[in-house]
Amino acid sequence: MSISYKLDNFEGPLDLLLHLIEKNKVSIYDIPIVLITQQYLEYVSRMEAEDLNVVSEFLVMAATLIDIKCRMLLPPPETEEEEEEDPRAELVARLLEYKMYKYMAALLQDMEQDARKHFYKDPTIPRAVARYEQPVDLDQVLDGLTLAKLQRIFDSVMKRQEERVDPIRSKFGSISREAVSLEKKIGSVLEYARQNRRFSFRQMLSEQPDRVEVVVTFLAVLELMKLGRICLTQEELFDDMEIEAIDPDSGLGGLDLEGLEDFES
Repeated sequence: MSISYKLDNFEGPLDLLLHLIEKNKVSIYDIPIVLITQQYLEYVSRMEAEDLNVVSEFLVMAATLIDIKCRMLLPPPETEEEEEEDPRAELVARLLEYKMYKYMAALLQDMEQDARKHFYKDPTIPRAVARYEQPVDLDQVLDGLTLAKLQRIFDSVMKRQEERVDPIRSKFGSISREAVSLEKKIGSVLEYARQNRRFSFRQMLSEQPDRVEVVVTFLAVLELMKLGRICLTQEELFDDMEIEAIDPDSGLGGLDLEGLEDFES
């Protein structure tokens, strides 16, 4: 956090110099350096501050003024043909820049003070009004449109549509998977039971090609259990199920399989 030192309401050496210039009613572009330096040193001699950084800023400016004063008192060299630069030019530029920022700071402060006196209310526009859109003027949209232009637009759209079509893939036909019949699956499970008599459920599932076949096979096992054609046992939860055929040689005779659905992937 920077510490600003004020001497008689002056903030920094440049602020003090501006005060002396305005007090003596002299132009900032033609500073009487001898008078200003003398008055500046008088102010600095009365300055009391414990912060050495603040004191050093005023002392540096005092040294700068004394340097400018000495250079202005010396006669110009006779050998130089070009016009000698004014020793006060750099100081004048710094004072002008500081004066500009000081003016801007005061202007912003006034704007802040004025802004504190204003209160703003949130807009309360009805939703129906906020969603309102100006109707489209067809006469303005279609201004200058002719049949020839419409034909060109139509041709360009159709051309883009043709370019999107892959000439090779567009000739491919669609491949649809045949539905898995639950009735046929019951028959295949009974045939498997007739051949193996006693088998495990996982053993039978190992011969199924995909997930749909597995699901339909499980449904077929449930239907056959309900019809009393197979017996299923499981010793513990999540163990493999042992399936045993009951009268497997009877085939599908006597089974009511109407109303069974076919399943697709």
